[in-house]
Amino acid sequence: MQKRWSIKGKPGDEDVKKLSTELNIDDILSSLLLHRGITTLDEAKYFFRPDINHLHDPFLMKGMEKAILRIEAAFEAGEKIMIYGDYDVDGTTSVALVYSFFKRYYPDLDYYIPDRYKEGYGISTQGIDFAKEHGFTLIIALDCGIKSVDKIEYANTLGVDFIICDHHMPGDEVPDAVAVLDPKQKDCEYPYKELSGCGIGFKLIQAYAQKNDIPFESILSYLELVAISIACDIVHITGENRVMAYFGLLKINSDPCIGVKTLMLAAGRTEHYSISDIVFSIGPRINAAGRIDDAKHAVQLLIACTEEAANEKGSIINLKNIERKEHDLNITDAALDMIDRDPAMIARKSTVVFNADWHKGVIGIVASRLTEKYYRPTIVLTRSNGHVAGSARSVYGFDLYEALCGCSDLLTQFGGHKYAAGLTMPPENVEAFSARFEEVVNATITDEMLVQEIRIDAELKLKQIDAKFFRILNQFAPFGPENMSPVFITKNVYVSGSASLVGANHIKMTVIQEGSASFDCIAFNMGEHLAKMAKGIPFDICYTIEENVWREKRSIQLNIKGIKTYDAMIVE
Repeated sequence: MQKRWSIKGKPGDEDVKKLSTELNIDDILSSLLLHRGITTLDEAKYFFRPDINHLHDPFLMKGMEKAILRIEAAFEAGEKIMIYGDYDVDGTTSVALVYSFFKRYYPDLDYYIPDRYKEGYGISTQGIDFAKEHGFTLIIALDCGIKSVDKIEYANTLGVDFIICDHHMPGDEVPDAVAVLDPKQKDCEYPYKELSGCGIGFKLIQAYAQKNDIPFESILSYLELVAISIACDIVHITGENRVMAYFGLLKINSDPCIGVKTLMLAAGRTEHYSISDIVFSIGPRINAAGRIDDAKHAVQLLIACTEEAANEKGSIINLKNIERKEHDLNITDAALDMIDRDPAMIARKSTVVFNADWHKGVIGIVASRLTEKYYRPTIVLTRSNGHVAGSARSVYGFDLYEALCGCSDLLTQFGGHKYAAGLTMPPENVEAFSARFEEVVNATITDEMLVQEIRIDAELKLKQIDAKFFRILNQFAPFGPENMSPVFITKNVYVSGSASLVGANHIKMTVIQEGSASFDCIAFNMGEHLAKMAKGIPFDICYTIEENVWREKRSIQLNIKGIKTYDAMIVE
């Protein structure tokens, strides 16, 4: 896959110098701050020093007062309360957080996770019927519900009340629930709009604690679950999310709850977790429960109070994760083969593949892998309960949700974000949908969007990377969407010592630039460049700067994102 390099525009020299002087930092670091909209000393202090006091008053969120009053009324009347959540990481962490908090103060509540295969995404009729049959009169729905207008109407006829805590975009009509918490509602004046579903759950318990004089310190520990949700739901790591992610990571890396510690042990490490580490090691294990079997296993692990209970659920989840990997590998290979054997599919600007026998639980992962391979909007479809279900992924800059709106007459339902979505349709619409989706993508995507871009923040000399530079750069973390780890370009570097192939296709080497110290580097999946890495031949690199920890020794390492030799203009 070819990638293009693009360097972000430089902020104004005067602005850079002013901020550098005020903060006593390198001009490059000032440029990085200005790219993030940070222009003053006070804004920089806010950014570099996350503080719990930066969290907003939860009662600024529309519907919060009504939600808390209804919960208090339910407690007083001895009602049965159901905590209802989606089956992915954001949903299961949300349920674990809200359930375990309220369980401390009220005994008569339980939780419910819909079956991915029998009930599908979001609030289901089966879930409402279960609540009615078992005497639940209040459901707190997390990470879902904002578009469940008909389901809430049905629940109202049965005398089952709903509080909806969601972070997805509302439709034209908002459900007639007792309270709807979603900062993306047009008339919600909550200052931060990008919370995860678990983040909304946290604001709910924060509001209850605030109203009932429960010390804020007693809910701080729940931020580890919020951090996991922020990482795995790919929400912005700015503002309030960044504060919660920062303190959540502190908890994960110092004193994780039993369930999270079990997941860390299964992943093979128990410290130095970043947002990226959560995405690639903790998240897939939590997700595996709902993808392969029952997401309740994930909730049971996350609320476990004893090591014995955590180990039991952890073992089940690990087995499901192994099974998930097998399905993932087999379906990805089959999908790649399907595309490679069809010249017409290769020539398209979108990918739509369908096989009735593929495992529904992993089609989202497969869609991501196909997007990495062909770098274009991708949808993977399979048969599920008489319908065709699909998972969609997009490329940078292309609004997938809008593209699906252009196909809505062929779909039973769809929902999601700009870059990821889910959908269902009647089986007879698959061919027409595939053609229409290609039509819509072809008409709206640009050629530039179809070439993966490495967005470079600044050019850097290796000699600028000293202890102070690295210390301040580390304070930009936690990294993630809208606050990505900065990517630098350095030109005319040389191999110092040797370059070797490690693992399947990775290059490990040490590089040097004139006048600099040498730096260890790792270049994942770039083994094809090894032949050109001979000592004495100059090349350009773009990279992020990270800390490598090996046997308690810490060192600066460059994580190479691209290598450009002087006989090639576009490189991996």
